[in-house]
Amino acid sequence: MRARCFMSGKDNGEKEDSGKKPNVTLPGTVAKIIPAIGDHIPEKAEIKIEGADDLYREVRIENKMIDADGNPVKLKKGAEVDVTIEADNKDSKSEE
Repeated sequence: MRARCFMSGKDNGEKEDSGKKPNVTLPGTVAKIIPAIGDHIPEKAEIKIEGADDLYREVRIENKMIDADGNPVKLKKGAEVDVTIEADNKDSKSEE
């Protein structure tokens, strides 16, 4: 089972059906968990994204998710994830 990590281009408070937005989903793996530093820097999950350029392959996100039942959960090292990147239609153009 793969976890899903969703990255949206911009959050302006408006909701749009994500099925209609241009998007791409790439597989990734949680490479490491970076412990929290005090109370001001939260725990992070470093995700290695397959198919990304070498220098841009890792992203770090706060290791804080919500499961299907609304309970807080965290990613584990080695977890396989899907990273979805989407944009508003106005922020994309057709390939020519």
